[in-house]
Amino acid sequence: MKKIRYVTVLLSLSVMLFAASCAPSYYVASRPVEPVYVRPVAPYPNAYWVPDEWTWRNGVYIHVNGYYVRSRPNHVYVRGYWRPGRRGYAWHRGHWR
Repeated sequence: MKKIRYVTVLLSLSVMLFAASCAPSYYVASRPVEPVYVRPVAPYPNAYWVPDEWTWRNGVYIHVNGYYVRSRPNHVYVRGYWRPGRRGYAWHRGHWR
């Protein structure tokens, strides 16, 4: 009985994680204008600057400033981008690869 419960919980968590990774794309007719701001000085050596992003909140894209993180060995950061489609533009988030 415990094994069945364990498998059920594990399977449901897997499904939820998969569903969360398939985030919907929200489209806008034109790309928003990026605000201009100054990047702050790195807070520690080997800090990596993650570029600014856009996030969907309350029916509009909101600009999120960039930030510093510790660099990840053997990884490269792929910057987010606006992808054109038939319904307009959709933001695809940046990620570590």
